[in-house]
Amino acid sequence: MSLHSSFLDAARRWAELDPDRETAAELDALCAAAESGGDAATRAAAELADRFGGRLEFGTAGIRGVLAAGPMRMNQLLVRQVTAGLAAYVAEHVADARERGVVIGHDARTKSRAFAEETAAVFLGAGFRVMLAHSHWPTPVTAWAVRARGASAGVMVTASHNPPEYNGYKVYWENGAQIIPPHDTGIAARIDDVDASAVVLGELAAARASGRLVELGREVEDAYLAQVLELQVAREVPRGLRIAYTPLHGVGAELVERALAAGGFAHVATEPSQRTPDGAFPTVAFPNPEEKGAMDRVLALARGERADLVLANDPDADRLAVAIPDEGAASGYRMLTGDQVGVLLADYLLAQAPAGGPRLVACSLVSSQLLRFLAEAHGAESRETLTGFKWIANVAMAWKAETGGRFVLGYEEALGYSVGELVADKDGVSAALLFAELAAWNRARGRSVAEHLDDLYRRVGLFLTEQVSITAAGAEGLAAIRRAMAAFRAAPPAELGGVAVDEVADLARGEGGLPPSDVLVYRLTGGRRVIMRPSGTEPKLKSYYEVRVVVGDGEPMSEARRRGLAELAVLRDAHQARLRSALG
Repeated sequence: MSLHSSFLDAARRWAELDPDRETAAELDALCAAAESGGDAATRAAAELADRFGGRLEFGTAGIRGVLAAGPMRMNQLLVRQVTAGLAAYVAEHVADARERGVVIGHDARTKSRAFAEETAAVFLGAGFRVMLAHSHWPTPVTAWAVRARGASAGVMVTASHNPPEYNGYKVYWENGAQIIPPHDTGIAARIDDVDASAVVLGELAAARASGRLVELGREVEDAYLAQVLELQVAREVPRGLRIAYTPLHGVGAELVERALAAGGFAHVATEPSQRTPDGAFPTVAFPNPEEKGAMDRVLALARGERADLVLANDPDADRLAVAIPDEGAASGYRMLTGDQVGVLLADYLLAQAPAGGPRLVACSLVSSQLLRFLAEAHGAESRETLTGFKWIANVAMAWKAETGGRFVLGYEEALGYSVGELVADKDGVSAALLFAELAAWNRARGRSVAEHLDDLYRRVGLFLTEQVSITAAGAEGLAAIRRAMAAFRAAPPAELGGVAVDEVADLARGEGGLPPSDVLVYRLTGGRRVIMRPSGTEPKLKSYYEVRVVVGDGEPMSEARRRGLAELAVLRDAHQARLRSALG
């Protein structure tokens, strides 16, 4: 049988099993085109090969892909297969898994509700109780509900901040955190064993009538929101700020607006063109607040409202972007980086919340070292983890079990924050409320958010960061990336830009106190740092650079920044020259 014929046969079998008539018809049309002859047949055959040459890989973030038919795309039949494997694994590894049940939530992307209901039907067919969100809601509500309801696992159907054509499937373990090894590989192995034609499906209406399927409604959101409000630490501070907000066509608006209102913030203007959930994301090319143009409408609203603070969520509301007034910026507002938002929240919470025993803050390894210096200044502990909030959450829970202390904050430089122990994942709802409170607290003491940030730099140092990615496409490019990493492992630099390398950590060898990962870390004299890692999703070698500058007494921050940028450029250029030589 030719390769072409094998893909045609696989596509026809898939179409026969596909419960979604839209994607089944899509495959029928592709198969017909592949047999029609000419250029159209060549294109269709290539498309079938792309869709049936493998399956979307299940990893520690679940699965995510473009909406279309076939195992290399995101669709209802793939959700059925993945859920069947997940159900089998959870039943084997979690005590009383079927009776404890699973929580299933979803965002408002295209087909999210259908995928959530398919997930529910498979779990019901496997004998599980199911708790299904009554409608779309933010990702942190699902993570919170897993623990609040004592569930054995959770699923959130979302593609977070990916473009409109994507959807995804995120898995939570019984502790309310995203899965980590060995569960990811264990679930993937069970998915491999699934015969899609043999998956038993429960009937949703009958399960509702029998009580095996419970709809989670507004009462769950109310309970979550009540606990979000308990995170506030300065309730007596006047809340007169004017806030401009956008959910970027996602699902954050209702809960964020309710949280801010209940927290005393009466002057909140939501960008009207982006308030209603819409999986087409009609006003933005890329629904990620970090992307160019995504914040344009809310910044225009902020100018009109003369807002003191701008807040934005990504579509599933697990991330938060912040902008503050800046007369020197073209828009009148300056976007804060994820590192800046994270350390401001950490400083505020460490300073204002009661100490009462050991305290921990944590961030991903590629986030700024500033958090570590800040924690030391406050007498708190800090941890760095691998990239991914699943690591932050699991490290925090293990630390708490060992010390009995309190987890204060976790963050990633990619705009993800977890305030306290409420949600074992990123939470853009609670972060929005607490950052608004931080801004109000600063105003009450006669400071701006920008001045608070500068105060922090003067206390522990000005940290400046930069990321550089080198793209090396194709098999040759990937081989070059591997050669470069091997060259740096074989002969680590003793100095970079004339500054001594004090410590080298190769995470692939288990160094640095972190799980094995293809990451190299170089710590240099004076707080400088270089991190190298191949991208897990693109043919890129990523390098992260950071320098620390001690700000002199009375020194203008602009001068300290100038010195720091010069040092950063020297470090970057020295490393990049060596790296490009290794790449050949």
